[in-house]
Amino acid sequence: MSYAIIRTGGKQFAVTEGQTLRVPTIDKKEGETVEIETLVAGEGASASFGAATLNATVLSHGRGDKIIVFKKKRRKQYKRRQGHRQGYTEIKIEKI
Repeated sequence: MSYAIIRTGGKQFAVTEGQTLRVPTIDKKEGETVEIETLVAGEGASASFGAATLNATVLSHGRGDKIIVFKKKRRKQYKRRQGHRQGYTEIKIEKI
């Protein structure tokens, strides 16, 4: 089974063929194909560094769960509350 370690959106992911995963937002429409650079690609015990490209299909776009950013300084009458939802793109790894 072939595997790869990819970098997209400033994060690294370990992937295999046929896997679906959520990565930070990619500017492609649903159904389009994306080429992603690989850091390490291999099959079994052998591995090559940075020599392969990876093809993936964009399945959907969405936004994650809301997180609350709360700041407070005690005894200073200072409180700030802010919410944030991170966008993601769900992709399916087609070929390494």
